[in-house]
Amino acid sequence: SHPPLCPPGIKCGGVLSAPSGNFSSPNFPGLYPYETECMWLIVVAEGSSVLLSFSHFELEYHDTCAYDYLQVYNGAARDRGNLLGTFCGHSPPPTFSSAWHVMAVIFRSDRHVAKHGFAAAYRKGSREGWWCQSICPSILCHQPHHPCLLADACGGQLTGLSGEITSPRYPESYPNDAECHWSIGGAGSGPLTLVFADFQMEGGQGCGFDYVALFDGPTVTAPRLGRYCGSARPPRIISSTPRLLIIFKSDFNIGGRGFKAHFYSGECQEVFTAVKGNFSSPQYPNFYPNNLKCQWSIHLPLGYRIKVFFLDMELEGQSSLTGGCDYDHLSAFDGGTENGALLGRWCGRESLAPITSHSNRLLLVLHTDRNTAKRGFSIAYVGVVPMNISCTRTDFHIQIPVQSLAQLERNRIYLGTPSCAARVVGRNFKIHTRFDTCGTESQRRNNTSVIVSTLYIDFSVGDQEDIHQYEVQCEPKRKEASVTLIAGPDSSRLRQAENLVDAQQWEGEAMDVREIKSQDTSDIVFISICILAGLLMVIAVVGLVLL
Repeated sequence: SHPPLCPPGIKCGGVLSAPSGNFSSPNFPGLYPYETECMWLIVVAEGSSVLLSFSHFELEYHDTCAYDYLQVYNGAARDRGNLLGTFCGHSPPPTFSSAWHVMAVIFRSDRHVAKHGFAAAYRKGSREGWWCQSICPSILCHQPHHPCLLADACGGQLTGLSGEITSPRYPESYPNDAECHWSIGGAGSGPLTLVFADFQMEGGQGCGFDYVALFDGPTVTAPRLGRYCGSARPPRIISSTPRLLIIFKSDFNIGGRGFKAHFYSGECQEVFTAVKGNFSSPQYPNFYPNNLKCQWSIHLPLGYRIKVFFLDMELEGQSSLTGGCDYDHLSAFDGGTENGALLGRWCGRESLAPITSHSNRLLLVLHTDRNTAKRGFSIAYVGVVPMNISCTRTDFHIQIPVQSLAQLERNRIYLGTPSCAARVVGRNFKIHTRFDTCGTESQRRNNTSVIVSTLYIDFSVGDQEDIHQYEVQCEPKRKEASVTLIAGPDSSRLRQAENLVDAQQWEGEAMDVREIKSQDTSDIVFISICILAGLLMVIAVVGLVLL
């Protein structure tokens, strides 16, 4: 039989505001109509969450769900940052729990092929916990007086890139005889990290009474990552797969405060130690998810500074009330923690100039709120090698601490041509060369004569070329030197340079001023000639007077 054509005034969707309820596709369990679009907006009491499950699901299949599909949104519909998933075919969606008191479900069918559709149930849940699932039969769980519904809600399927979970009633004592299963993952492709912010449970040898068990996968058959109890906070846990199962269990007596933990996928929190790199907001260039707090830490060797290039950025705009970045924003902190100096806080769509840290550590933090998502950002960074550049009227002097380039041979650091490689003197790489060698050339800039050359630092490994280039410049009349990074992460994309030296110094490695003064032979010779000429003139005058 063929499904009915969708009448223009077909009634489906609507606002569901009761504490619990059921809804289904039009004509269920019959075939749903063609060319139908329905939206259900589920609104429960503020401070609660919406708990959604599917008892039947059968839609037309397509590998990208391009024909008939069902979408679940964590909040108001049509905001792509809130999209929890798009589903079709015969596999039912997982159980969902919203992050606040609103959830939206959209069903759409095209003009070909119809199936029996879906049936769903929802109810109000606790924001302190999630769905009590995996411990009772799915049919019994929906009975009005089943203990699962009377107990504190906990557990659930968490598909976001980051989030928070707590034991029931946290921070008050958790209930006895509780068992909660959280299945985390599905949104990202990388490993998951779990960090416990607080932990206090009944102890005991072997954790046989109350405990939290962690599994490296979606089920208890996956390798166990640990079993924890007592008051010692578990270590940071990193899965080897994109899925993680957390089980909390309490026995019939003696409780505790419970636990609070944060999870995030690899693309939401990363640490970089390479001299250069790049990263972007989750799902870039597609819209980033809502309710994120992502962190990217850059840790380079002592003495380095970090230069960050904003290749692309589009976040939610400023608040119309305050004019500040009160919603989604990206912040940069010097020193590697949020307690460090704030280097900048950005939102909206901007073309930003590069920023440079004052130390060898930098932290970037992305906050997104519960609605309005944008494309996000793409960033490249490069470590600015600590160096001291000076010049005389005839020479360049360059010093770089060996510790900052400890992995490189001296011939990987050269001025102009490989024949002008650095020497190792004490704890420094040094280059001392005259202006008429090492590829230097005279130029006129801003009506001033300057001497220019290029310093090369070759980080290449195998067939992968990676050469950083710095333009070294001297104004001989003033004996003022400067250095500018001209090729780092990707010069074809950056197309921007910034003077990096404003009396550059590195931690614990100050320039030996006396050595530089002793090397300034051109000035000494010039002064000596002037003095000698003056003496000869005096002698000549005295001789004429005597005659």
